[in-house]
Amino acid sequence: MAIKNKTILLTGGAGFIGSQLAKRLIEHNKVVIFDNLHRNALKYTNIESHPNVTLIRGDVLDRDALFEATRGCNIVVHLAAIAGVDTVMEMPTLTIKVNLIGTLNALDAAVEHKVERFIDFSTSEVFGSHVYMAEEHNATTLGVVGESRWTYAVSKLAAEHLVHSYHKEYKLATVTIRPFNVYGPQQVGIGAIHTFVVDALKGNDLVIHGDGNQIRAWCYVDDMVDGTLLCLEKDEAVGHVFNMGNPRATVTVANLAQLIKRLCNSKSRIVYGYRDYVDIELRIPSIKKAQTMLGYWPKIDLEEGLIRTIEWYRSTLSD
Repeated sequence: MAIKNKTILLTGGAGFIGSQLAKRLIEHNKVVIFDNLHRNALKYTNIESHPNVTLIRGDVLDRDALFEATRGCNIVVHLAAIAGVDTVMEMPTLTIKVNLIGTLNALDAAVEHKVERFIDFSTSEVFGSHVYMAEEHNATTLGVVGESRWTYAVSKLAAEHLVHSYHKEYKLATVTIRPFNVYGPQQVGIGAIHTFVVDALKGNDLVIHGDGNQIRAWCYVDDMVDGTLLCLEKDEAVGHVFNMGNPRATVTVANLAQLIKRLCNSKSRIVYGYRDYVDIELRIPSIKKAQTMLGYWPKIDLEEGLIRTIEWYRSTLSD
């Protein structure tokens, strides 16, 4: 690993991606995890007791606490956010505050403490409801005002503009990552794969919201962490935005449910239910920029990733 002997702050570091990233960093770096533990994937790991890990329970809206946590850090990876369709729909105001003001606080702390690099996690949803081989320079889309679903994407896009502005104005070495549908073991947020796998293993109905023709490209969490590490290591990444995902692992939601049912050897029924929210109909990234500039190549195909994920959930549910 090229990143060594650094002190790295992970806001939202107890979450799904953050905890996996921390596991990869702790052998050669000190890692400070700043998280309110609302979604705590650390409970599935043993890294809290690692001598190179410091866990600070805090909220990115607490500016003073975040500034103090950043003190002495060389790198900030800003993962903290409100995410998940259900949570966003229920708390659109908090979503905007955390995703925008939380990012502002993290940027100001990074400038104050002169960090070497700032990695911002955005979202593929900035492209809107239809995303086919979208490239980073393609136009972003703002959803209809009043539709709570879009508060997440709008707040993340505004945060991207902030990050880019801090790079230009304050010379902060920033990189923005747009993840596309990340999944894998230890996922604590409720998503399609998480829900389908748990229900399939329990023999419950697999409920598809809508007609099941929504298309997604799925990225295994190890590949997302690989891409993040490249953004930390490569000088060429600074000042850029990168799509991170696996366009080869593309499937409809209906076919995803069928695949998970087969791999789980489950007798669950697949049923279709009413969808009472705006959904993303098509989401497939172009990762050419990350491939060319960073050497990013996702390695785990969908079936292999699902097998690994299913085995983890199977062992967890049997405990």
